Amino acid sequence: MELKVVTIEGVTYAAVQDGKPVYVDGAREIAFDAAGTRDTITRLNGEAKGHREAKEAAEARLRTFDGITDAAAAMKALETVGKLDQKQLIDAGQVDTVKAEITKAYEEKLTAAEARAKALEESLYGEKVGGSFARSQFIAERLAIPADFAEARFGKNFKVVDGKVVAVDGNGNQIYSRAKPGELANFDEALEFLVDAYPQKDLILKGDIKAGGGANQPGTITGNKTMKQAAFDALPPKERAAKMAEGYTLQP
Repeated sequence: MELKVVTIEGVTYAAVQDGKPVYVDGAREIAFDAAGTRDTITRLNGEAKGHREAKEAAEARLRTFDGITDAAAAMKALETVGKLDQKQLIDAGQVDTVKAEITKAYEEKLTAAEARAKALEESLYGEKVGGSFARSQFIAERLAIPADFAEARFGKNFKVVDGKVVAVDGNGNQIYSRAKPGELANFDEALEFLVDAYPQKDLILKGDIKAGGGANQPGTITGNKTMKQAAFDALPPKERAAKMAEGYTLQP
């Protein structure tokens, strides 16, 4: 392209059209818009920069997949991994649910087992202790109250240990036999001991056994040696047994 010139009165000037220099391109004349061209170049430079930066970012992301030659297989693998992660999350939730159900079922069974054990314990106590009161010869022969009344008053002093009925005094000490020192008292002997220590015993003993009738007090051994009941109860079991073997008589 050549700049078009005109000669006026011997002076050569550049041809101008609408304030723009005119160039000749073959048979065509073109008015060159310098300002517009500058703006266009600036715009295109900006677009080129943006494309270059996008290209560099894409290349950086692609480098993550270096060594992958089958893009379709890679996409399928990523999709599978995504589903696997979701499945694991679902399974984790199901595991928590199953754990909760197992815990609930275990607690229900444990509660039921404890209830059955308590019922069996109460049944064993009722058969062992309640039956002992019902079959007691001491109650039948010496007490003026029925067996269930005696159990209501003295039942708390008896418990079942290893399947056997064991008696304890007011301090929680096991009651030992007076007849067989060193051995635990049997039911009737223990009950006689408890009745003898009962402050209101005259109200529950039969009339011919109460004091003043010439008969010995239940739970005592006739002899010249006497001892206060409270002092006797304070002694260790073996010493109590020894005292009774020596012939001590207990006094209120």
